Amino acid sequence: MVPITAVPTLIRDTIFEWRNTRAANLLFLHRDIAILALVVIVGLAMAMLAGRALTRRKAGRTQVALPAVLKGIAGRSFFSTSFIRHGALLLFLAGMPFFVMALADPFSSITREDVSFPGRRIAVMIDASSSMMARFPAAQLNAKAPNEATFFTTVAAAEAFIRQRIGGKYKDLIALVEFGDEAYVVTPFTTDYENILLSLSLVGDWTEFMKFPDQGTTIATAIEQATGLFQAFNFLDASGNLMLLFSDGQDTQVTVHGKHVTEIVAGAVAAKIPVYMIRTSYNKALGAVLPDDIWKPAIESTGGKFYPAGDEATILNAIKDIDRRSAGRVDVKLYSSQRPKFAGYAIIAASFWTLALTLQLTVPYFRKFP
Repeated sequence: MVPITAVPTLIRDTIFEWRNTRAANLLFLHRDIAILALVVIVGLAMAMLAGRALTRRKAGRTQVALPAVLKGIAGRSFFSTSFIRHGALLLFLAGMPFFVMALADPFSSITREDVSFPGRRIAVMIDASSSMMARFPAAQLNAKAPNEATFFTTVAAAEAFIRQRIGGKYKDLIALVEFGDEAYVVTPFTTDYENILLSLSLVGDWTEFMKFPDQGTTIATAIEQATGLFQAFNFLDASGNLMLLFSDGQDTQVTVHGKHVTEIVAGAVAAKIPVYMIRTSYNKALGAVLPDDIWKPAIESTGGKFYPAGDEATILNAIKDIDRRSAGRVDVKLYSSQRPKFAGYAIIAASFWTLALTLQLTVPYFRKFP
C-alpha cells in the first residue's frame, strides 16, 4: 500500500522511468494475451458498427421527416464538425495502444541505462564540534530535539532541506559529512533518501553527539573532504554539483594541512562546485562572529553564498533560497534486471480514458451524435 501523500511522487517517478525507457529494448511476458485482447476489442467494435448499420430503420410511419436546413443558412463552425463531437471517443482510442502495451506486461532484461533527472549532487556537511553546544532556540526546527543546542538546530535544518528536495521534482544524489577537527563521510552519494534520513537521525542522537571525538571546528577540512568525495565518485567533471555546509562559523584557522584556506577552496572553484554555508550563531548578524570576515569571501568565491543566520526564520529562508538555486540535471547509470515497465503505459492510458469519461459525463456536446 502506498500512502496517499506519496502518490504524486510515485506518479512522477513512474513517468520519468517511462520516458527513459525504449520500447524496442523491452520484453513482453503476456504478448499473446495483449494481441488476443486487441483482436477481440477490434472485433467487437466492428460487430457493433455492423449491427448498427443493419438495424438502422428508414423513415416511415414510425418516424417524422423534417426538411433539411441549408448549409449556407445554417453556417458552419469548427465545433459543429463530427470530428470534434467525437473528441471523447478519440481520447479513448488514443489510450488504447498504451493499454495494450501495459496488458502485454513489458519488462526489461539485465540492462544499463543512461538517464537524466532534474536534480544535483549535493554534499551536506554538519559541524559537530563542542562550540555547537551553544544555545539556538528554534520553535519549529527544535520541536523534537533534546535541548536547544545549535547542533540539533542545524541537524533539523539539514533534514528540512533534504525533505524539501525529496518533496520537490528533484532526484538528487546526496552525501552526508560530519566534521569537527577532522571530517568523516557518514553516507556517500546515494538516492536512497531513507538511508540519508536515517543517518541524519543517528548523527542527531544526543548520545552519539556526545561521543563525537573531535571538539574543534575546521571548516576547510570539511570542504576538502567533500571535494575528495566528489573526486572519488568521478563527479568533478560533471555539472550539477553543490556543497551545503552548516556551522556556527567559529573557525579562525586559515591554514590546514599546510594549505591555506584559499588553496583548499580553490579545489572547489576549479571543479565548479559552489559552496553554500549557513552560519548558525544565535542572535548574531553578519560580522558579529569574528571569522565571518574569513569565510564569507572564501565561500562566495566558489559561486555559492554565505548566510549569517541569527534566528530560525533566517535559516528557513536560507534553505528555501538554496533549494531555489539548486536546479539542474543529474546524469546517472541505472542497472536493472527484469524490472516491470507496465506502470508508465498504464498511467498514460488511464489519463486518456479519465479525460474522455470526464468530457462524456460533464459536457453535453460530446454526447451528441452528428
